[in-house]
Amino acid sequence: MDATQNKVAIDALNRIMELELAGVVKYTHYALMVYGYNRIPIVSWMKGNADESLVHAHKAGELVTLLGGHPSLKIGPLLETEQHDIGEILRESLEHEKTALAAYYDLLKKVEGHSVHLEEYAREMIVIEELHQDEVNKMLRRPGEMAAFCD
Repeated sequence: MDATQNKVAIDALNRIMELELAGVVKYTHYALMVYGYNRIPIVSWMKGNADESLVHAHKAGELVTLLGGHPSLKIGPLLETEQHDIGEILRESLEHEKTALAAYYDLLKKVEGHSVHLEEYAREMIVIEELHQDEVNKMLRRPGEMAAFCD
């Protein structure tokens, strides 16, 4: 990659890192706000997502330094609806997953044809993020509903 493409990739990776760090904060917060009969498995799932977001942020940061860049110290948007029923928490989670997925697609578009390493990284993360989105989508369905949840 030339210097311009390198800078573009670093900027995209830093954006991903910021979003993933925001995911750590959001999922940790969500885990604290779950009440009711299904609390234990949902809290466990939320904590797992927070841990995974940290791993994803670290991976993006490693790529930033590999390219000679400086990892961002920023955290992505932490907007909260102040709605704490599990449905609202899951809808917020779904929006976060959509934003992260878009950032990985953006990275893929920017590095395609310039870096197989970054292309494969972006594709791997797109698969993971799409699976997360699918998981949340299924959680938002009522038992017996077959159609995907739509906003």
